[in-house]
Amino acid sequence: MADEWEDSPGVVSGDCHNQGRSFGAREWKNSTRGGRRDDGYNNRRQNDYNNRGGKGYNNREENGYNNRRDDGYNRRDGQNSRRENGSYNSGQDDLVIYVPQQMVGKVIGRGGSKIKELQDESGARISIDKSSHGGDASVNIKGDKESQERAKALIEELTGDQQSQSSSSYSSSRHTTKTSNEASSRAPDHSSSAPAAPATGEPDILDFGDFDWTKANEEHTKFQEERWKNLKPMKKDFYVELPEVRDLTDETIDQIRASKNNIECRRVFEKEGEVFKVPNPITAFHQAFHNYPEILDEIKKAGFAEPSPIQCQAWPILLSGRDMIGIAQTGTGKTLAFLLPAMIHIDGQPVARDQKAGPNVLIMAPTRELAQQIAKEVSKYEYRNIKAVCVYGGGSRQEQMAKVDKGVDIVIATPGRLNDLVNCGSLNVTDVTYLVLDEADRMLDMGFEPQIRKTLLDVRPDRQTVMTSATWPQGVRRLAQSYMCDPIQVCVGSLDLAATHTVKQTIIICRDEEKTDILREFFDTMKKDDKVIVFFMRKTRVDDLSSELALAGVQCQSIHGGRDQLDREQALEDIKTGDVKILLATDVASRGIDIEDITYVFNYDFPRDIEEYVHRVGRTGRAGRTGESISLISRGDWALAKELIAILEEASQEIPDELYSMAERYQVWKKKKEEERDDVRSYGGGSGRYGGGGRGGGRGGGRRDKW
Repeated sequence: MADEWEDSPGVVSGDCHNQGRSFGAREWKNSTRGGRRDDGYNNRRQNDYNNRGGKGYNNREENGYNNRRDDGYNRRDGQNSRRENGSYNSGQDDLVIYVPQQMVGKVIGRGGSKIKELQDESGARISIDKSSHGGDASVNIKGDKESQERAKALIEELTGDQQSQSSSSYSSSRHTTKTSNEASSRAPDHSSSAPAAPATGEPDILDFGDFDWTKANEEHTKFQEERWKNLKPMKKDFYVELPEVRDLTDETIDQIRASKNNIECRRVFEKEGEVFKVPNPITAFHQAFHNYPEILDEIKKAGFAEPSPIQCQAWPILLSGRDMIGIAQTGTGKTLAFLLPAMIHIDGQPVARDQKAGPNVLIMAPTRELAQQIAKEVSKYEYRNIKAVCVYGGGSRQEQMAKVDKGVDIVIATPGRLNDLVNCGSLNVTDVTYLVLDEADRMLDMGFEPQIRKTLLDVRPDRQTVMTSATWPQGVRRLAQSYMCDPIQVCVGSLDLAATHTVKQTIIICRDEEKTDILREFFDTMKKDDKVIVFFMRKTRVDDLSSELALAGVQCQSIHGGRDQLDREQALEDIKTGDVKILLATDVASRGIDIEDITYVFNYDFPRDIEEYVHRVGRTGRAGRTGESISLISRGDWALAKELIAILEEASQEIPDELYSMAERYQVWKKKKEEERDDVRSYGGGSGRYGGGGRGGGRGGGRRDKW
């Protein structure tokens, strides 16, 4: 019987957001699919298959296709669902919608971050049953009617599924029962122009009647104007362009940008017919800071020879008071690009610093390590007695509040602790005039968008906003459109993903059980001056291997989100100083941590997406050095093989033949699955090996192809 790679069914809820890759746990099986269905599942399909009563948005009563709500729906082996006994929604019926199986990961998000975000934004509780229902997964939404509708709208927006099927869950006594023979007598009719009217109850669609939206918008605008009408005066433009910069020809400007790693500049939301010239790039520090000799002295002390590519274009833009989006890989000088203009901005405000209720500059970062690193960078540059404080979860809340109460000019914060201090009244952000969202893509990946949006409600709307990111995904674009004013995007290098060319990328195809032996062999070959970061997907594996190495007498450190803050700081300090040569880490160390002399990155577990791979690789080969990454690829990673090949080809790296073969087999498997899913949706049957909940489908018995 052939080995096969198979997703086991499982219910996923927002409470699982810290469980790493536990969603729909994968497992190897030597079996056919025929034995997978438990009694509760088959009972659902046979005895109560056609119980379709009740209300619901897009409730498809015709032939009962996709309406499968019954007492057994959320039961496994006789266990009642929480819906029957729980009091989460105070008696409100559950709303169930169906999304394609391939969209489940998008709804869950990395580590459960997206499903948690959806719950936070909607106020509803969301759980996902990954068991196949006509090729779709069911999403169970608990809460009051408004929160259910908000959650449904958010999920449909996320998946792009404007015709997702939904139903309200009712007890079996409300169902109009039909036999399975009646249900299977004909195929479902998809040509119906509209869904049938609900059998009972009110529709789930909120009816606003003659609500005057124009008036409501006008009142909201008036409220905002009233709230911010007494703002303190602010200055944003501090740039005086030297003639040597102003008189550059277009040809020279293009040559400068091309020589600085192909800098590209554009207005992100440019309106047709408008003419706007992006400030010319500078090539020397004095061209940006000739009016600020103290800044030039600090740069000279730091030993920099010339501005980095992002700094060449960012400084003229930010000193001019414009909003900017900086797209560049980590380790390219982005921090200094927004930090020096921030210091000039603070000192140049018409209102004295001691007359303000809070800081002038707010910098938000995704992780405490990155926040601390930014704070450390601020401390290197002394300018007009500017004070900064770093606030983050895991640090002493009382100490952080005490520092804020003494008065600060710059606050560097993680979103969670920032919201905490704002909510308790310790930190006032209404005087923030210069806002930085550092590593914005990472913050969105980690599910911080609700906290970001909540904080920005209290920041004056005419502020100057800077956003940095290593990538330019849709979520970052949406955030920029909501909270930035006509921003200029500065992109260093290509927007296409690319790993640094100073790193040799080695790929090893292996089985999961071989990984530990390969890693131990690598440790045995390390030289005296080598330093390595080993990346894992699970915190438990980091802890286990750390203990094993300690017992074997090998010195190492570890860092992940579950460790105390002091331990995390000590781990970074030990690897930086060279007290240890091995750092075991989860992806908390993949961005924003600047350790210049890392010689190796070892991917014990390949990351979930190719963007994270690029960021991991970027931990070595920094500051003009070379490095090497070693990645262990097992069959569970085959979905990323094609994208990985593109990264390796772009960097002219050696690619194993097995990786090409893996990518080809995955594409064949994927195409086959899509065809099977289309067949199930078209005919509503054939559960067999792959169908789920189709009518009239047998148990099936075919064998899945080998991986």
